[in-house]
Amino acid sequence: MLQGTQNFMLYGFIMFVAGLGIPIMAALNGGLSNKLQNTALAAVILLFVGFCIALTYLFTTSGLPKTLYATGTPWYFYFGGCFVMFYILTISWVAPKFGIANAIAFVLLGQLIAMVVIDHFGFFGVKQYALDYKRLTGLTLMIAGIVLVLSKPQQS
Repeated sequence: MLQGTQNFMLYGFIMFVAGLGIPIMAALNGGLSNKLQNTALAAVILLFVGFCIALTYLFTTSGLPKTLYATGTPWYFYFGGCFVMFYILTISWVAPKFGIANAIAFVLLGQLIAMVVIDHFGFFGVKQYALDYKRLTGLTLMIAGIVLVLSKPQQS
């Protein structure tokens, strides 16, 4: 059990740090989009930098891949980048106008709903977890938390 707990803590910490990066990325790319007055160009720059990092990581950890396609892989597994691109374009365009907290809160709301639907139905081959009352209560509390975070103090 200790090994499982250590993995849980490690993975949890890594994903926590990744989560910290999302609003930072949104603020940086939104600022770049405003400065360049071009959301698409800001997205291309972000993806190019990310591509260079991913390529470096690939070559240093795995070397040159032998194939880009594994037999039996559903075609839609290759379209995750569409969601990344949509997120980058929309967060770069919306966040400076709507506010980072508002934008990320609604992104989080979408993530919460998508995660329970994907888990409940086992979409994309993930392990299936039923949406029981305990999980539904947790989801409701998280949504309530988003609403409370978004409620701004009144100006005097």
